[in-house]
Amino acid sequence: MSKKNFVKLSATLGATVLGISAATAVANADTIYTVKEGDTLYSISQKFNNDGSLVNTLAIQNHIKDINMIHVGDKLVIKSNGQIKPATKQDVKNNQNQSKTAQPSNNTNTSSTSKLSASDQAAKEWIAQRESSGSYTAQNGRYYGRYQLDLSYLNGDLSPENQDRVADQYVASRYGSWTAAQAHWMANGWY
Repeated sequence: MSKKNFVKLSATLGATVLGISAATAVANADTIYTVKEGDTLYSISQKFNNDGSLVNTLAIQNHIKDINMIHVGDKLVIKSNGQIKPATKQDVKNNQNQSKTAQPSNNTNTSSTSKLSASDQAAKEWIAQRESSGSYTAQNGRYYGRYQLDLSYLNGDLSPENQDRVADQYVASRYGSWTAAQAHWMANGWY
């Protein structure tokens, strides 16, 4: 067994022992970690760095605006070498500026998700947090609301109920499920 294969096997076995779910289709592929009950950014940082000192870096790399708010089912990207790389001073500054300009959440968790599976509910919430920090009133040009839908899709009805209904229809027609939409978002940074 070559040294390269031994290192790859050791990393895979280590991840399995730690209970870390990883997709390793390609050597040096990023690891996707799914947040579990009781996880914090600090505890996740500890799993990958043994010291937990890179919480802010993990938040920046995953576009998390509030380091104290992660949700069960969130998918975090851990860079390809299995380590969380330290953020530069510019990364920290950019993240702080994004947090200052983020609009506050309004009516979060009022979406009608009763027809969705637990994994689709988690994916829907994950996308809402990434798109608008969960705010039904967030606006970015022609994109509006919790799911940042094109205003033309909403037909003048900006109510939370209509946003949820239209978002569900959009996702069903384009991706088939919220889980598939989340996978697309993770690969492309949008859905």
